[in-house]
Amino acid sequence: MHTQRAKEIAQSPDMKNVTYNGEQIYIQHVNDENDTARIFPINDSQNEKEVLVANLKEE
Repeated sequence: MHTQRAKEIAQSPDMKNVTYNGEQIYIQHVNDENDTARIFPINDSQNEKEVLVANLKEE
């Protein structure tokens, strides 16, 4: 995924189908400077992590 698209999804009020390693996730924040995103699994909001935007997939 491209950083700009990840930012659009993060700012959208609608839930999008985005996955990381096959697991559906929520994008909390996107960092332009290093092309990373703060994410967490839909079913586990306490399990936040920072990942490369390039590793996110929009289904």
